[in-house]
Amino acid sequence: MALAQNITAIPARRKVGTQKATEQVQKTRVAAFCRVSTEFDEQESSYEVQVAHYTSFIEGKPDWTLAGVYADYGISGTNTSKRETFNRMIDDCKAGKIDMIITKSISRFSRNTVDCLKYTRQLKELNIAVFFEKENINTLDAKGEVLMTIMAALAQQESESLSANVRLGIQFRNQQGKVQINHNWFLGYTKDEDGKLVIVPEEAAVVRRIYAEYLDGASFLQIKRSLEADGIQNGAKHDKWYESNIKQILTNEKYIGDAILQKTYTVSILDKKRATNKGNLPKCYVEGSHETIIDKDVFLRVQAEIARRANITPDGKKRIYSSRYALSSIVFCAHCGDIYRRIKWNNRGCKSTVWRCVSRVLKKDSGIDCPARTLREEDLHAAVLTAVNDAWSRKADIMPALKENIEAVLDGEVEDAISEIDAEIKEKQQELLEAGHDDALIDSIGAEIIDLREKHQELMTNVAKHQELQERLEDLDNFLDEQTEAITEYSEVLVRRLIEKITVYDEKLVVEFKSGLQIEVEA
Repeated sequence: MALAQNITAIPARRKVGTQKATEQVQKTRVAAFCRVSTEFDEQESSYEVQVAHYTSFIEGKPDWTLAGVYADYGISGTNTSKRETFNRMIDDCKAGKIDMIITKSISRFSRNTVDCLKYTRQLKELNIAVFFEKENINTLDAKGEVLMTIMAALAQQESESLSANVRLGIQFRNQQGKVQINHNWFLGYTKDEDGKLVIVPEEAAVVRRIYAEYLDGASFLQIKRSLEADGIQNGAKHDKWYESNIKQILTNEKYIGDAILQKTYTVSILDKKRATNKGNLPKCYVEGSHETIIDKDVFLRVQAEIARRANITPDGKKRIYSSRYALSSIVFCAHCGDIYRRIKWNNRGCKSTVWRCVSRVLKKDSGIDCPARTLREEDLHAAVLTAVNDAWSRKADIMPALKENIEAVLDGEVEDAISEIDAEIKEKQQELLEAGHDDALIDSIGAEIIDLREKHQELMTNVAKHQELQERLEDLDNFLDEQTEAITEYSEVLVRRLIEKITVYDEKLVVEFKSGLQIEVEA
């Protein structure tokens, strides 16, 4: 006989969010999240309105209780790494303080699809719902995640489209030559009431000092220590300098009144990372955009000197520039082309200082059996004095010939060529403005402008070198005029001022002056 079955339904105990199941009905702890994406005055009321709205809305539900209103103000929604309030809300959810989050829309919660899905899924595992008012989506519903994925992707696409429009606006502004520079940490400049860069005299003096010391042979490290010793602050108003600060100042074209626009660009709107623009996006070079602190020829000479020090590669061998001694990195071996290095010798208790070819010193590493001779430091110093005194004694014959050679180096044809290139660049820039959104045409015109600018730079560098040579010749002329008798003591200052290079042969040294004069010395 079949047994009679008695079936009784047992209702599920209410479980809301991270609350433990209980027979007593508990109120749902609801938190609100709101965000205002910009800091403009007209949106301040929107921020306050959202807070008031959610407070009233949640407290008006009999089965809800307010767990707090979390608000990020003036912070981007594309990345949650810096959204402190948002992250605190997530931590409170994990700590069991919140059962449900209500927010205006997906775009307010996050414009990054990955982050949006990541956090809503984490909350779903905790049985915590996120309700988006505008889209009417509850993430705990069966259809919630599908709809949310679609809507979050659309929100991200909207943000990327906005960023693309901003980038186009920046490129158009750049093509118009409109320069926008953050002057807060920019040593030497500030901005006037119209937003234009103007010189700060006392800071400009520091910039000129840095350029002068570098051309006098000082290294980045020596300049840094010199500025710190004199209590001079950097552009950020800090007492501590870095070698990178010095290099940045020495290579910044803004000190000659020009500006390269879009040196960096945003790699991704999601992580807000920026990278150096190495041709990824078009750049613009604006000449004469503001007042100059450094003369263009001085700037070009510094760039040439930076390149020279960075590329001391005799016969392909990389050598590090040293500025500790005036003769460092300017004494070369006639056999292998390598530089000479200052070395302390201790031969059976007999101490001495000598200069030796680096290839010979590093024979095992270089693989070169260089026969270059070793020079005692006092002999090298004596050779320098001999060359300088020889130039002094023969000044009447030497100087006229040098001046004639320099005058023949550069003529009016170079200036005409520079003017022609300037005119071509202006024509191409106008074509670029009229190119619209034709990427292929923009790339083609951009490549032509780059080639023209390189030719322009090369000619300007030659002009600067010519002017520098004239200045060096005048300096030598003045120095020799000042001497009333032969020099008897070696001077580091003298070498830095006059000597460009010394080449060591087996029976002689060739001393080359910065003016181009070469004198042979038996040593």
